[in-house]
Amino acid sequence: MKNTIAERILDFLKSFPPFDSLSYNQLFIISSQVKVIYFEKEDYVFKQNDVLHDCFYVVKDGAIGIYRDKTLVDECDEGDIFGLRAIIRKDLYLLNAVAIEESIVYGIPANLIEEVIINNLQANQFIIASFATNARNPYSKEDKGKIFANETILQPNASNFTEVQSASFSKNPITCQVEMTIKEASIMMSNYKVGSVVVTKNKRPIGIITDKDLRHKIATGKHKISEQVSAIMSSPVITFPEQITVAEAQIAMLKHSISHLCITKDGTINSELVGILSEHDIIVIHGNNPSVLIKEIKRATSANQLQTIRQKAQVLMKNYIEQHIPISFITHIIAAINDAITKRCIQLSMDEIYEKPPTSFAWLAIGSQGRKEQLLLTDQDNALVYEDVENDKEAKTYFINLSKAINSKLDVVGFELCPAEMMASNPKWCLSVSQWKAQFKNWITHPDEDKMMLCNIFFDYDMVYGNHELVDEMSDSIFEAIDNYEIFLNFMGRNALKNPPPLSFFRNFLVEDSGEHKDQFDIKARAIMPLVDAARLLVLSHEIKEINSTLARYQKLCDLEPQNSDLYESCVNAFRILLRFRTQHGLKHGDSGRFIDVKSLSKTDRLKLKGCFKPVKDIQELVQIRFKLSQLL
Repeated sequence: MKNTIAERILDFLKSFPPFDSLSYNQLFIISSQVKVIYFEKEDYVFKQNDVLHDCFYVVKDGAIGIYRDKTLVDECDEGDIFGLRAIIRKDLYLLNAVAIEESIVYGIPANLIEEVIINNLQANQFIIASFATNARNPYSKEDKGKIFANETILQPNASNFTEVQSASFSKNPITCQVEMTIKEASIMMSNYKVGSVVVTKNKRPIGIITDKDLRHKIATGKHKISEQVSAIMSSPVITFPEQITVAEAQIAMLKHSISHLCITKDGTINSELVGILSEHDIIVIHGNNPSVLIKEIKRATSANQLQTIRQKAQVLMKNYIEQHIPISFITHIIAAINDAITKRCIQLSMDEIYEKPPTSFAWLAIGSQGRKEQLLLTDQDNALVYEDVENDKEAKTYFINLSKAINSKLDVVGFELCPAEMMASNPKWCLSVSQWKAQFKNWITHPDEDKMMLCNIFFDYDMVYGNHELVDEMSDSIFEAIDNYEIFLNFMGRNALKNPPPLSFFRNFLVEDSGEHKDQFDIKARAIMPLVDAARLLVLSHEIKEINSTLARYQKLCDLEPQNSDLYESCVNAFRILLRFRTQHGLKHGDSGRFIDVKSLSKTDRLKLKGCFKPVKDIQELVQIRFKLSQLL
């Protein structure tokens, strides 16, 4: 007789890894043994330290939250697997699994792991890779969890860089001598509130005792607490050097079925112990990674919740900076988080208004967020474009009210309101497509200092939400206006040279000569923005659309002008160094990182900055010659 329930389960599972790599017969074997389980909101699927269930789980409908105590580590949605790690390791559950909403999950018998899944090469590779990367699908086109070693092979849209982080480990491991009794070691673990003690000899690790050893070897009566620790310690220990990454740590723990790694000076058992890395440390790291933060953003119900998430992102960025993750990929991560927060603010604001928008619209991030270079919490710059309608007054009223609500939420998150009111809540920045076209034409055909400033901010726009066709129409109108008024690029070029190179004739830093920041160096205006402005101008002159970031613009220019590729590459390197330097400075001082006290810089930092200034000077000279600016200056 036909098993229709099993076939429905099969149709569901075959869309998700690792089941999508199994044959029909293998899938049918699994599907016919699946338990279908319903959970109400806040029901536990399993609890921390529970004895293992005889199955692992796949979410069919709803969402399951994975918690370490009360800290959310991950959220499992449709098709996500959970509870598998404990089954493979044959240990107690380390985490809690709780239904965040009404959920249906499939329980897949544990015995099928070896019989069907592990014996399939692709499925086996998926499981190991997903553990190593903390990704649901490490082989997806999005490459969400790709393991990588350096910047050159990173995908620009990668969203989870946890696996290349240097794993944070305890630098004060609790140790004991081999002659100590198990009772004494247990008391020590209890007093220090740790889950392990490393047995050392001449400061070198020779064994380790964990909570698991006490449960399995003492509580079961196999050994007496009066015996020496050598009777129950695991030996030899698995060691790694201090530079171990999260991916390396996870793979080692899975491979050896252990929960602790010893960190030594040279990575071998023959050198001094300097730290201990536990599975709990890995879980803490994964609880604050981009994938988890994006999921939290999507489920946030208030601006205050989004503020907390953005603060976590700031901590994440600080860790990436300290661990020397390439700055270009840090910008991709933070840009993705900023965009997700903006989208959620838009959706929450629309839900509050209740009324549907009178027509389609698009929300634009402009300035540094539009270029995906807004790493620190600076003020917001944005705009809104809506489709032309007969009743423009009614539409404008709706969208200005919507924009006020969005700007207000972004302010709560930490993106302060723009002092110059370059925000969608300003009627001048909330216009229909036709009105924006007229605005661009006016800016381009009647340029002055104020209009050039607006062009510099607006021409870096990026659509965050809404109707892309409206944005394409705006872009077309900009290039059409520039084609009809070519001298506009010359005016833009003149504006790009308004800041002289950062060094004086005597190779001293050009600092502010008055005001609040007197004697400080403005790294944004004097070093970063000249590179940004030149990249924007040169890309516009080639009529290149939809490339907004400074790094991407210079990389595109390398392709378009191979004769100048050395200069453009030097601009790429200088921009990366300057952006990282400003970000580090801002994180250190809790500000925008814009103004730097040159006297406080080390000689190394001074030389590093000065090395970036030659490309600034060279690109300004290219702009001056190409756009014949000596006649306009």
